[in-house]
Amino acid sequence: MKHSSLFSVLLLLLLGFFSGCNTEKEPAKEKTKPNILFLFADDQRADAIGCANNTNIQTPNIDKLAETGVRFTNNYVMGGHHGAICAPSRAMLMSGKSLFHVYDHLEGVHTMPMHFAENGYETFGTGKWHNGANTFEASFQNGKNVFIGGMSNHFQVPCRDLGADGKLSEPVKKGFSTDLFADAALGFLDSYAKGTREKPFFCYVAFTAPHDPRSPREDYIGMYPDESIPLPGNFKKLHPFEFDNLNIRDETLAPWPRTPEIIQASLADYYALISHLDKRVGDIVEMLKKENLYENTIVVYAADNGLAVGSHGLLGKQNLYEHSTKVPLIMSGPGIPENEVRDALVYLYDIFPTLADLCGLPAPEGIDGKDLAPVLMGNEKAVRSSLYTVYRNTARAVRTDEWKLIRYPQRNYTQLFNLEKDPLEINNLAAIPEYKSRVNEMMQLLDEWYTATEDTATMQPNTILPLEYDYHKLKQTPDVHQPEYVLKKYFNITDE
Repeated sequence: MKHSSLFSVLLLLLLGFFSGCNTEKEPAKEKTKPNILFLFADDQRADAIGCANNTNIQTPNIDKLAETGVRFTNNYVMGGHHGAICAPSRAMLMSGKSLFHVYDHLEGVHTMPMHFAENGYETFGTGKWHNGANTFEASFQNGKNVFIGGMSNHFQVPCRDLGADGKLSEPVKKGFSTDLFADAALGFLDSYAKGTREKPFFCYVAFTAPHDPRSPREDYIGMYPDESIPLPGNFKKLHPFEFDNLNIRDETLAPWPRTPEIIQASLADYYALISHLDKRVGDIVEMLKKENLYENTIVVYAADNGLAVGSHGLLGKQNLYEHSTKVPLIMSGPGIPENEVRDALVYLYDIFPTLADLCGLPAPEGIDGKDLAPVLMGNEKAVRSSLYTVYRNTARAVRTDEWKLIRYPQRNYTQLFNLEKDPLEINNLAAIPEYKSRVNEMMQLLDEWYTATEDTATMQPNTILPLEYDYHKLKQTPDVHQPEYVLKKYFNITDE
């Protein structure tokens, strides 16, 4: 027995030796690419989440994403060429291009979901798509509860499904927006988990909350008592000067002058919409964990643009103050550092090339966005030293880490803010003599951005318009999407 055992051992050693001499190795299995879950809010300003040191709002699930990932504190939408900032913002996000290279048109454009599909991903989209039905059909392989448009009554959202023929169905009005889109995402993830899982997924969930109407689901009404919400630190009853149409639709959601009570009520409902959204974000992340998908999924949380909601006497996003151009951006997932913050100046349209890099995909061609992966991983501090934002032909802004200048060419008016000392943009330093050189320096920087972005605005118009305006001439008129709750609370309209 002993001799037999010794022979067996020697035989095994010889076989191991000769097999080790074999120079042909089996090809290594390709590392599984990470999945992408992209959660996109509508009109959520950057400070409207708990992890941004806002103690007045409850967003535990979004906060958890920040704890397990990286939060960017200076993420911006570049702006828009019309009042519906959502449309150009989403076009920039999906194309990786800056405003003047895409505007709000995605026809014939190579989009982010297309890029992922071409590189082996299964793609799914639900929620708001503000860039035309045909471009959704061209971009996604699967889709359910798709809303084509800018806004709707949250309780009656016209939704379409993407059929096997690659075409969207006719719209059918359904239930509450946040639930419709979250449930569609959960349905996709459930179906994916039960399938072969051969391909990684790219799942895009575009909520319409907290965009107005400010009408939370019934069980979220009163979650935040109006009087418990503090006013913004830069609250004003009226904007101090006219720079564009101050009677644009977003600005009609409260009368003029703005009162503390109406702004507190608006913020209370705004926060309730966000907390409901946060709950459904938690449901989607929990599904990832339940189906053993979480560990290999990059989760992105962002929003298309910010909102004033009482800041500077404004309500909407049609301006270039920080509250309207800065938006949340959180990235969490495999290989991404945990519970870290990045202050780099970034754009929403940087996300496309960043995700391509993180997933090992070829870099998209012909884009303006920059790969944020080196900043995300902590290897670099910045991808740009300044940043440019625009609104129509009426306002242009440029900012650095410390300074921000807003120029209103049609009014021949300038604002200069020191963002380190004055993050709420309250003290305009532009007319103070000691800051003249700083104004000149920032104007030069703005001119450089104007040229580099191929901006089309006239910066030296022949006619200068007045800054003064009469707020009594502004009219509060509800649009067709406002439900009874909003009509009663914000427009003082009853059935009687």
